[in-house]
Amino acid sequence: MDYKIRIVRYLYYFSFTGLLILYLFPGSLIGYFLYGDFARQPDFIPNPLGTSINHALAFFYLSILGLISYMRGSGFKHTLIFLIALSLILELSHLIIPNRSFQSLDLLSNLLGTLLAIVIIFFYKRLKNGKI
Repeated sequence: MDYKIRIVRYLYYFSFTGLLILYLFPGSLIGYFLYGDFARQPDFIPNPLGTSINHALAFFYLSILGLISYMRGSGFKHTLIFLIALSLILELSHLIIPNRSFQSLDLLSNLLGTLLAIVIIFFYKRLKNGKI
């Protein structure tokens, strides 16, 4: 395996682990580290959608890393399905985690970030193979 792909794969695993911790912790860890309050959600990019843009960016980042990591191997389709399922399951888990709330806009943002990464990778693969 190429060392660049190996680095991207390690970054993907590290990012995946971090995202799991942030999503499954009963409260906002980032809010605690920035403001000293588990109940406060940070809004990194001020916008009318609130913190949902953070969700889209996080899942876009994770999906790009995951799809690049497995672009050449047989695990590409499995990674694709895994990332879509992950974006659904993690937000739905907020229905049962204390001090977390399910928000349909966050769910849509998770899916939007993942699907945008999928579209970009598909276009890249088609361009690389000379089909565009």
